[in-house]
Amino acid sequence: MISLKRISETTNLIRKRSVRSVLLLGLAATVVAWSGVSFADRLVDPNTVAPEYRDVAEKRRAEQLKLFQCSQKADAAKVLRRDRAAFVSECVDK
Repeated sequence: MISLKRISETTNLIRKRSVRSVLLLGLAATVVAWSGVSFADRLVDPNTVAPEYRDVAEKRRAEQLKLFQCSQKADAAKVLRRDRAAFVSECVDK
């Protein structure tokens, strides 16, 4: 009788730990996916970098703004997803 109780307690403990680990893994995957998007959309601010890198940051910001404008043009023109890269690339080259 005592051994059956110990087995059931052990089984319950394993179930609780496995459910907890699955939930934590799902939470970690969500945080990683969500944080990657926010970093990718951020524009470079030349005023927040060191003075020796400010000119490079200004060039990068100009490039980011150009890409953003070309993406907006692609949205306005309702370019298909398969043709979007070519459209944006051609727009940036102009």
